[in-house]
Amino acid sequence: MRKLVIALAMMLFTATSALAAVNVSIGINLPVYPRLIPVPGYPVYYAPGVDSNYFFYDGAYWVYENDNWYASSWYNGPWRLIDPFAVPLYVLRVPVRYYRRPPVYFRGWRVSEAPRWGDHWGRDWATRNHGWEHWNRATAPRAAPLPTYQRRYAGDQYPRVEQQVPLHTQSYRYQPKEAVVREHYQEQRQQQREGRGEGRGEARGQDRPHGQQR
Repeated sequence: MRKLVIALAMMLFTATSALAAVNVSIGINLPVYPRLIPVPGYPVYYAPGVDSNYFFYDGAYWVYENDNWYASSWYNGPWRLIDPFAVPLYVLRVPVRYYRRPPVYFRGWRVSEAPRWGDHWGRDWATRNHGWEHWNRATAPRAAPLPTYQRRYAGDQYPRVEQQVPLHTQSYRYQPKEAVVREHYQEQRQQQREGRGEGRGEARGQDRPHGQQR
């Protein structure tokens, strides 16, 4: 039954964007920028001090929580739900030992190896990602630089959603390689443009004398 639910959810995901259209809260509330440590041999960082399965890869933060993957360009969200087919393979290849809160179904799996995503997500995922667990480490990309400028924004200084995009664009020049991360960046910029347009429209309406509203 559980695998059927996962399969149906994956079918729904593949019919839409790789990214959910809404910002979601996943119960993570970091008061300060987390300490991120490279996973040896992988272009991925993990956060040993965060009580969650928390990673950084290709210019985005990744969290595995409640059987779902989420991503954000800011360390404390907001987060977007990611299609299982779109999660970057380098994130999925991180060994079990780097998951701070491994789910129950990880038990019995070798801590030095990646989780058995093919067993967990089913035949369709395994078929489309055949051989995902085998890769040439010599051809792995270099780890993306950390957006450490975000250390300046903690607690009450953490930016609102509409502030995050311009701050990130001004302070972080890295260009992501993964399609899902590029889509995430583009969606944020689009939302910012739409927000600015709505703000200008409201301002124009407020500036007009009473009786001249269109």
